[in-house]
This record gives sequence, C-alpha cells and structure tokens, in this order.
Amino acid sequence: MLGFLVSALPSRGIFRKTLRSVLILSSAKKLWQVGQPVCCRWQRSRSGFLRQYAAMATGGQDPFSKSGRSPNRLVNEKSPYLLQHAYNPVDWYPWGPEAFEKAKREDKPIFLSVGYSTCHWCHVMEKESFENEEIGKILHDSFVAIKVDREERPDVDKVYMTFVQATSSGGGWPMSVWLTPDLKPFVGGTYFPLEDGTYHLGFKTVLKRIAEQWKHNKSAMVESSENILKVLQDAVVLGGKETNLVLPPCQEVTERCFDQLANSYDEEYGGFSVAPKFPTAVTFSFLFCYWAAHKRTEAGARALQMALHTLRMMANGGIHDHIGQGFHRYSTDALWHVPHFEKMLYDQGQLAVAYIDAYQISGDTFFADVARDILQYVSRDLSNEEGGFYSAEDADSLPTAKAEEKKEGAFCVWTSQEILQLLPDPVPGATNGATMGDIFIHYYGVKEKGNVNPAQDPHGELTGQNVLIVHYSLELTAAKYGLETDEVKKLLERCREQLYSARQMRPRPHLDSKMLASWNGLMLSGFAHAGAVLGEKNYIERATSAACFLRKHLFYFANGRLLRSCYQGELQPIEHLSVPVFGFLDDFAFVIRALLDLYEASFEQRWLEWAVQLQEKQDELFWDPKQFAYYTSDDSDPSILFRLKDDQDGAEPSANSVAASNLLRLSNFMDRKDWELKSSQILSAFSNRLCKIPVALPEMVRTLMAKHQALKQIVICGDPAEEDTQKLISCINSHYMPHKVLLLADGNKESFLYLNLPFLSTLERQNGKATAYICENHTCSLPVTSVEDLKKLLTK
Repeated sequence: MLGFLVSALPSRGIFRKTLRSVLILSSAKKLWQVGQPVCCRWQRSRSGFLRQYAAMATGGQDPFSKSGRSPNRLVNEKSPYLLQHAYNPVDWYPWGPEAFEKAKREDKPIFLSVGYSTCHWCHVMEKESFENEEIGKILHDSFVAIKVDREERPDVDKVYMTFVQATSSGGGWPMSVWLTPDLKPFVGGTYFPLEDGTYHLGFKTVLKRIAEQWKHNKSAMVESSENILKVLQDAVVLGGKETNLVLPPCQEVTERCFDQLANSYDEEYGGFSVAPKFPTAVTFSFLFCYWAAHKRTEAGARALQMALHTLRMMANGGIHDHIGQGFHRYSTDALWHVPHFEKMLYDQGQLAVAYIDAYQISGDTFFADVARDILQYVSRDLSNEEGGFYSAEDADSLPTAKAEEKKEGAFCVWTSQEILQLLPDPVPGATNGATMGDIFIHYYGVKEKGNVNPAQDPHGELTGQNVLIVHYSLELTAAKYGLETDEVKKLLERCREQLYSARQMRPRPHLDSKMLASWNGLMLSGFAHAGAVLGEKNYIERATSAACFLRKHLFYFANGRLLRSCYQGELQPIEHLSVPVFGFLDDFAFVIRALLDLYEASFEQRWLEWAVQLQEKQDELFWDPKQFAYYTSDDSDPSILFRLKDDQDGAEPSANSVAASNLLRLSNFMDRKDWELKSSQILSAFSNRLCKIPVALPEMVRTLMAKHQALKQIVICGDPAEEDTQKLISCINSHYMPHKVLLLADGNKESFLYLNLPFLSTLERQNGKATAYICENHTCSLPVTSVEDLKKLLTK
C-alpha cells in the first residue's frame, strides 16, 4: 500500500520544510524516501556531479531495437532540450492534451521529466536511463512519459517543483515526478541513478514498484495525491486581504536584510554563502541601495565594501571566463575558482548591471571593463542576427574533434604546456628571458600539474588542467619581471587574444538557441544601463535592436500579449511553436523593466508607451484583486493545478519584486495613482516574508526603500540632439541614484509623455538653454542649466 506522512502546515511558504512524504514501495512495507535532492543550479558542488553523457543515438527504424532508432515525437518540437531527447528509446510526449488523453484512456500514471538543455545532471540521467532500452520499454508499457523544458514551460515546472520541494529535502533538475492521469502528483524526486545502491533505489526499481503499486493500490495513491495537493494549494495562499493594506516597516526590514547578509558574508573571498557560491545579482542591487541611503554610516560603508569586494573577487576568479568573456553559472568552491561551466543569459544581463552600478559608485574603471567584457561575450556568442539573445551555453563539450565523450569545462581549461607552446615569444626587457607564456602563467596561477583541487574533481576530468584565476596583481607581476605595469597589462591582453584564437579551434559547447522574452528583457536592461552610464551609443543601439526583436517576434498583436519563446530556425531565421505559449508574469515584468530602462537611455517614447500597454495587460492577466500581488501564470490553462506567487529572489529576481518596482516607476512616468497603490499592495501581500526573512526578497526590499524615500522625477527640458542637453543627461547618469525616473521634455506637447504628464508643459528652458528640474512629491526644484549646479542638486 502507498502511504504519505503529511505534517500540518503553517500558513506560508515554510511548508517546503515542514511537509515530508514517505513512499511505501515494497511488499515488506519498507519505507523508502523517493528521490535525491540533486540539481544543476542549486546547492550542490561540482564534486557531487556524475559525469558526462554520450552523443545522442541517431538512425534506425525501431524505437526499441538495439540496431538503431527512429525519432520519437519530440523530433517535431522546437525546444533544444526536447530535441536532445528526440532519439531516446522512450515514447516521449510533449506536455499537452495528446499525452493526457492517452493516460486517461489507458489508465496509466504519467512519468513527468523536467529539465533544460544545459543541465548537467539531465545529461547524466539521459545517458544512464533514457538511452537505456529496458527503461524505454518499462516506460512504454506502464507509463505515459512526458518531457518538459522548464524554461519553455515555467508554469508546469513551478507547480511540480513545489510538490518535490515540499515532499523531499530539496529540489532541482532533472525533476522526476509521477502523476495520476488527471495530473495530480503522488511521487517526486530529482535525479535517480539507473541501478540500486546501498542507500538509494535505482530508477529501474522505482519504475517497477510504482507500476506495481498503481496496479494493486491505485485508489490509495489517488487519494494520497489529492490530500497532498489540497495541502499545497492551501499553503501557497498569501496573507494579504482586499481591505487590509499594511506596508511592512521599512527601517526594520532594511536593517534586518542588511544584517542577514552581513552575517553570512565571507570576509576573505567575498560572497554570501559557503561553497558552492552563486553570483546572485539582486544582493548587489540591495547593498548598493543600502549604501546610498546610509553613505555616512559605518553600516553603509560596510555594505559597499561587501558588494565591491565580492564583485572584484568574482571578476578575478575562475567563474569569470578570462579568455572568452562572460561569467559561468556558479563556483563550486569558496574561492570563486572552479566553476560549473555553463553560461546563462540571465546571469550576464544582471551582472552587467551590477558591474556598471559598481563603476558608477566607485569610479573604478575595473568594474566598467568587466561590464564591457560581459557585453562583448553576449554580442558575439549569444546574439541572434535578428536582434534577440540566446539562452545559454553548455558546460560540457568534446575535448578534441576526435573525442567521443564530452567533459565538463573542456572548452575553457588549459595545460601549462599548451600555454607555453601558444605563447613562446620572449618579452623584451623581462628578467631571465621570460616569455609571454611565463608571465601569463604566473599572473593566472597556472601550474604544471594543474591548479584544480582534486576535491573539486573527484572523477579526474580536470587532472593536469588549469582554470585561470588572477593569482597576482599587475603590480606584483610587473615587479617580478622588471616591467612597467601598463606594459604587463597590454602584454596580458595580447596573450588572451592569442589564446582565444586557439580556443576557437576546439569543439564548442552546445548552444541553447531558444530565445525567452524574460531573459531577453534582463539582457536588454544590461545593454541599456551600460549605454546610459558609459555614454556608449552602440550599447543603446544593441538594446534598441533587442526591443525591436521582442516586438516583432515575441509580441502577439492580436491580443496584446507577449509570447514566452521563439527559436533559431532552419527554414527561416526565427520559428515559433505551432501552438503558442503566451508569456508568463516574469516575461511581462522583465520586459517592462527593460523598456523603462531603454526609455531612460534613449528617450524614445515608443518604448515607454509599449511598457504602459504591457503593464495594463499584465494587470488584466495576472493580478489577484482579493489577496493582492500577481500570479506567475494566468488562469487559461486547465492543466495547471494551481497558480503560484513566487516569494524568493534567486538566480533571477521574483517577478513580483520587479513588478512592484515597475509599478512605482510607471506611476511617476504616467501619474497613475492606481499603479502606485498596486505597488504598495504587493509589498503588503509579502509583508510577513519581508519582515521575517527579507534576505529572501532583497529586490523587493529595494522597492520598499524607494517607497519610503519617494522617487525623484528628474526632468531635462531640451533638445536631445543638442550638446547642452547631453551634458546634463551625462551628469545625471554619472551619479548612482537608485530611486529616480528620468524624463526628457522636448517641447512636443502632443507627445505621449506630455499628454500623460500635463505638468511637463509648465517646465520650460531657461534662456534658451537645456534645463534640469528635480521634482519630488509634486514639488520641483528651481531650474538649473549648468552641470555644476546640477551636481550640487544631485548630491544634496
């Protein structure tokens, strides 16, 4: 008999820790907790990872024959992740009515497997289990097998990840969940090895026992699934009420968030956790905001130091690709040295903003150079010719063109011998006849036997290899070799260029060419923000190109909705799903923020106008008028068991955190009191979470701070083509001001902006010169026309 032990739940998200399920799978009534909390993005170090996967089998006729395979129905999909499984000997279905109807018609449970194309453990489980003929036959005979790309269908992923996290000690991908034919989960886990081990059940055994239990104890399994689903549905309800608008106390929440970060801070290497360490950009955003509000205090200085030191250590570490630019997903150690090598678009977009903010505050060009490095990588390697951005690059690749098995990091690591052979030229004036290779090896900590700690490489894939990490400063390196610092800097740049050319000859990692509206929004913000602060128009032009791409390929004019994804095509440049998946809350929130950022960089009102249209559509689709805040998905898909509201800023900020900020900005752009109220209602809905664990929502804490301090409306009256106007704009962009909106009043009183902000008509240029006004709470400062006077106003 199947049984679940379900503990009573508190009223909020703590249910993830308090709900546990135990599955009885054997006739001897032995208790087995199903699933191992494994993930490609959360909580596990590289030492926990199993190794690589073989190339997909192709060809053949019979899907279950050993001589060859014909494709399964996933071959007709667009998702790179689903296509990776198109030649598995598994009768895979995509998520949809065909699979659901088959499960009901044949009275079979559903096996749901969720992952993404650059997920390392997903590759491992594919190689071990989904390429296995016996597993394919078991799944075909006893289950309806469904594959889901979590990035394509985050609504499906979030519902069942909530179940897995609630019924086990963790979560991650690949996610493995067994469902009743009406889609209710009854067993869940993550990665399963193929065979049994001392402390775990193998995937084969789990499948057989679940099939047996479904045959003999189906009613008990269905009843248990319904009970757990009811508990989960009750637990995801927030505490807000239609008539109860209470904002959390700003000072208390802000100080607690700062204290929680300070208590977890790594003084030596930076970061806010033990290994593995993730580059969580929302943390930097909060710390910079905290500094701006507490500049003259010890705590403010501490916040700035924590953020800048962490960003510097990351940039010097192996998590940063010193040859090919951009950042890897996370570091498996405390030193930011040995990374998990996949590269995600959402990291690049958010980190570009973080490094630009660091430059804006500190004036240190080191941070600006790192931001340029990120944008160079994305422009070169993650950009579609139509203007969109691809999703990710894999961690795994073939070490050589003749190799048969992929290895993690193979594209990025080096032996000392390789470097010396590629950089053999002696450096004029260097002591002891040092070559370019000698100096490069010293600076980047390269060792003859490799610089990777065996504890980070239990399977020996990186034996003898080096992950580049800045080991000595430019000054110490110059002193060692009797050279000038600038000379060493230029020398290292030449070395990197030569190694980049050599690396291009290696087999590249898999590119996930899916283009997501949400992640494109994050990256668009990175380009727009960098262009504004650095005064580099090419970045603003790239952001504009991305916005045009979104409007052309990821916006459905017929109903005013965003689409979730599109794909690099074979027959045409961009292809779409035959049945469209419309955008989710994060798509709307991240794109709206991007459009606001682009307006403030380019002052093209069309982007502001589109942001307003999308915000109105977002309100219509996702807003909860009874308990406030936005659901992550709309209510149109009956296959989604319940609607969720994310309560955590993680690798990406929660969509409600971004929406709260968007609403506050838009209320000042458009004089919309209803949007200001909605922003407050979101903060009220998450009040309990903000008061108890604000570190879980640092992006939302920033909006609470903005609400408390009041946004400034900075208006420049002038012609954007004139030099005096540009000087005032550049002055504003040189100052870090997290709580502001920037408007350009060009005198066109029939424009969208003037029609929505009538007070702009009362602001005029002084003596024919470009003029700045700083307005707050419906009161504007005296006009200023000089950069010097504007600086005084901005620094008051």
